Amino acid sequence: MISAGTLRERNETSLEWRVEPRPVPYPQAVQTMERRVAEIAAGQAPELVWLLEHPPLYTAGTSARPEHLLDSQRFPVFQTGRGGQYTYHVPGQRVVYVMLDLQRRGRADLRRYVRDLEEWLILSLAHFGVRGERRTGRVGIWVARPDGAEEKIAAIGVRVRRWVTYHGVSLNRDPDLSHFQGIVPCGVADRGVTSLAALGAQVSAEELDKVLQDAFAAIFRTAG
Repeated sequence: MISAGTLRERNETSLEWRVEPRPVPYPQAVQTMERRVAEIAAGQAPELVWLLEHPPLYTAGTSARPEHLLDSQRFPVFQTGRGGQYTYHVPGQRVVYVMLDLQRRGRADLRRYVRDLEEWLILSLAHFGVRGERRTGRVGIWVARPDGAEEKIAAIGVRVRRWVTYHGVSLNRDPDLSHFQGIVPCGVADRGVTSLAALGAQVSAEELDKVLQDAFAAIFRTAG
């Protein structure tokens, strides 16, 4: 099992896995990412996959529209440099910040990187019997209900500096979904939001982290 602290991906010394045991304030997380991205770009630190949770908050990506913040008093709101619109972070949601050197991996293609992130989430969800799907024109991973309704279970928002990625994905394990009502999640007003728990999959954080690590190894190639 993955435990708190610093880890190394199996058979790979240039990629570090880190799991935080307590929620990380958002400004602290951004500072840590920006510092690490600079170190990776300079060849001074290994790539990093950082698994964590945040205290309850909203973030506004570079495409966020002011009218999509429906309740500005509910939680702190942070402007952020990642792509995308408004999203909600809270304990029970696994946030994964992915800092990879795309040039060194021979994959200096942002579209391909986002598709790899999608495939990683889809493969991870499948382990728990959940069919995650892409939707044209809607970023993230979606679940189709038997009645035809579609609900978002995972969000993606990335940024790249000197071909080193940061920010990443968030997957709803067992968060309080009611607070998505304070925003228009990712700019999509006519679709719902769901979680593994809401779909009947009772999954611990440790179980999810282990699956995410295994699926990552299946999708992403080792850095050169």
